[in-house]
Amino acid sequence: MPASHPFSETDLKQLRDRGISAERAAGYLATLAEGLPHAVLDRPCTRGDGITVIDDGELARLCGRGDEAARSGRLTKFVPASGAASRMFQALLAARSAATDAAATVEDLRGRPEYPALREFMARLERFAFYPDLEATLERNGKHLQPLRDAGRIREVLDCLLDAEGLGYAGLPKALIPFHRYPGDCRTPVAEHLVMARAYVRDRGGTARVHFTVSPEHREAMERHVASVCRRYQDRDTRFNVTLSEQRPDTDTLAATLDNQPFREPDGGLSFRPGGHGALLANLNDLGADMVFIQNIDNIAVDSGAAIGCRKALAGLLAELQTRAFDYLHRLRPEAGPSLLDEAFHFVRATLSVSPPATVTRAPAAERVRFLRETLDRPFRVCGMVPSAGEPGGGPFWVRGSDGTCSLQIVESSQVDVATPSQWKVFAASTHFNPVDLVCAVRSHSGASFDLTRFSDPRSAFVSIKSSEGRQLKALEHPGLWNGGMARWNTVFVELPPETFAPVKTVLDLLRPEHQGR
Repeated sequence: MPASHPFSETDLKQLRDRGISAERAAGYLATLAEGLPHAVLDRPCTRGDGITVIDDGELARLCGRGDEAARSGRLTKFVPASGAASRMFQALLAARSAATDAAATVEDLRGRPEYPALREFMARLERFAFYPDLEATLERNGKHLQPLRDAGRIREVLDCLLDAEGLGYAGLPKALIPFHRYPGDCRTPVAEHLVMARAYVRDRGGTARVHFTVSPEHREAMERHVASVCRRYQDRDTRFNVTLSEQRPDTDTLAATLDNQPFREPDGGLSFRPGGHGALLANLNDLGADMVFIQNIDNIAVDSGAAIGCRKALAGLLAELQTRAFDYLHRLRPEAGPSLLDEAFHFVRATLSVSPPATVTRAPAAERVRFLRETLDRPFRVCGMVPSAGEPGGGPFWVRGSDGTCSLQIVESSQVDVATPSQWKVFAASTHFNPVDLVCAVRSHSGASFDLTRFSDPRSAFVSIKSSEGRQLKALEHPGLWNGGMARWNTVFVELPPETFAPVKTVLDLLRPEHQGR
C-alpha cells in the first residue's frame, strides 16, 4: 500500500470486516473529491417517442403471455421494503411534540404547520385500516377513542398510535402498518403484495415467489409477520415461497470530510454510510431469479383487477422482447446476411430505442454483428410509467451519452443540472412519472444469470452533504437501482393508468381512493 494512502492498519481491518477492499474505499474518496457529472437530458419521453401505449387488443394478448411466463415458474416478485415508518407519521410526531399539555386539543395547535394534517387525521380517523386496533388498544388501557375525538384530545390518541407501549407505529417499518381494510380482513403492505403475487406470479404448481429486502432491526418482526400472512392467505392452490435479505455491509460507502479525507467517528474509526437503494442491486444479483417484478413496498393499492392485468401485460411484453432477442443471438454470426442484419438493427432501433453510432452502421458485417450481439446480450427491463400528476420523483427521459447517442433512462432531479435553463426546461417538460413498477429479465440466452453490476453506470452515483454530530460530511450513494444501476440495460417504457400508482409517503395518503376501495 502506498505510504501516502490515507488508511491505517486499523482502518484496513475495519474495511476487511465489512468486505470492502482498500482499493474500493479509495475509489469512494476519489469520487467524492472529483464529483460526478450530471445526466445530459435530450428530451422527455412521451407517448410514441420513448413511451409505448398498449391498446386493449394487445393488452389481452400480452396478459396471456404473462400468464404463460408465470405458469412456467419464471416469475419472482422483489420488494424493496422500507425502514421505520417515522417519516410517514412525521406531521403527527411533530404535533405530539408540540402538544406539551396532556389535555391539549387539535385546536390548540391552530397556526402550526402540522395543524391541517392533524385536523384531517382526527376528523377521518375511522377511515384508516388501523382504526379498530387503535380503538381496542386504548380500551385495554381504560380509555375510549370516541370521547377523546369528540373532545379533540390528541395526546392519548397519538401516544397510543405511535409509541411502543401502544401500537408502536413510529418504530415499525411501513411493511407492517395496516394499509387496507376489507370485510373481515385487514391487510398490511406485506399481505397486499403477497395477495397480488398470488394473482400474477404463481406458477402451475401453485408456488408464488416473493422476496423482501429488510432492515436488520426489523428482520425478526418481518419474519413473524410473513409467517402469519402466509398461513392466512395460502390455500390448496397457493404456496408462498417468501425470502428476505438485508442490504449487504459491503455496499456501504465511505464518508469523507469536506476536504476529501476519510470522515472519522469520535472513536477515530472510519465512518460508513448506507449506499442508498442502488445498493440493492447486489441483493437482486444474489437472487438468481429469471424474470423479476420490482415494486416498492408502499406502492400498493387495494386489490385491483386493473393493476393485475397491467402487470401481467408487462411480463408478457418482456417475455416477447426477450424471445426475439434470444432468437437474434442464436442466428447472428459473422457471416450473417444483409437481410438478417437489417432486421436485427430495425429491432434494436425501433423496439429497444438504441441508436447505433454512425461508425457501426458503416462498419463491415462482422463488426455490425459484434455490436448487435453486445447490445442484445444484456438484461432487459419493461418499466411502467404513469402520466405526471405532480408527484415528486424521477421520470423517463432520452439521455445523451458521451458518444452523442441517446438512450432511455429513468432520471431523478438530483441527476440533472437544474441551474442550467435548457436542462431545467427539458426536465420540467416531463409528461410521465416513474412509479417504480417494472419487470426485469436477468438471465442470458445461455440460461446463466447476468452479473448485473456490469450493466450499471458508476458515474451516475450521487453525492450529498450531511451532518453528523454537528460536523459536515460528504456521503456517496450508489447509482439508483432503477436509475444508473440499470443504465446499460435494454429498456422499454410502457404507459400505465394512473390508478395503478398508489404511494404512501404520509399517513394521509391512505385516505386516497386507491387505498379506500374507491
